[in-house]
Amino acid sequence: MSAGWLAIVGLGPGAARMLTPEVTEAIGQASDVIGYIPYVARVAPRAGLTLHPSDNRVEIDRAGHALRLAAAGGRVVVVSSGDPGVFAMAAAVFEALEAGPDHWRDLDIRVLPGITAMLAASAAAGAPLGHDFCAINLSDNLKPWDVIERRIALAAAADFAIAFYNPRSRARPDGLDRAFAVLRETCDDARPVLFARAVTTPEQRLRIVPLPQARGEMADMRTMVIIGSSRTRLIDRAAGPLLYTPRSIS
Repeated sequence: MSAGWLAIVGLGPGAARMLTPEVTEAIGQASDVIGYIPYVARVAPRAGLTLHPSDNRVEIDRAGHALRLAAAGGRVVVVSSGDPGVFAMAAAVFEALEAGPDHWRDLDIRVLPGITAMLAASAAAGAPLGHDFCAINLSDNLKPWDVIERRIALAAAADFAIAFYNPRSRARPDGLDRAFAVLRETCDDARPVLFARAVTTPEQRLRIVPLPQARGEMADMRTMVIIGSSRTRLIDRAAGPLLYTPRSIS
């Protein structure tokens, strides 16, 4: 049996053109593709390829499945949207690897980066992440809300631009409004908020509002929300506004 391998890859923010050649090559060589249902659906079926879609809340089970297939000689690709190392499957695979049998540690494991949603959204709007920034996942599936709230307050107090991942879902309809409440209490200004939905797809929509006007209902799970710092600027122009954060502090 030939030696198996495992590649943990990022599919980018949505459009097929945003896949890297390295990721495309790995998928083309794979015997198995594993991932969350809508991400696996982005991989075209072909002879010799088995697709393994699964639910969003079984990351560790999915990672163990991938490691077992690779240990048995499979050429396994685990797919995530965006970049696999940003709130995605790379960390889950390594968590399963650390807890698993010793022979898994001898596997050929590669992490192939992709364009993550916050960078695609930032580029679509201009350069709001042009200076110091941080990313915070608003899902409380794997961490309690009080941790999320404290991190938002500290990031705002430090005057970072902030990218919010997983801002709102049917199971968490009020989380983004709670986050905005923390920001308004900490910042007390009208810094711009970018709602970037379905970036790089035909459904892309950008909306920029001042923080006092930002509402949770403006986002869904396909939306990346970027909060500017106190220094983030908006340039009005006929072709559409540009949002950027200057690189220097004077």
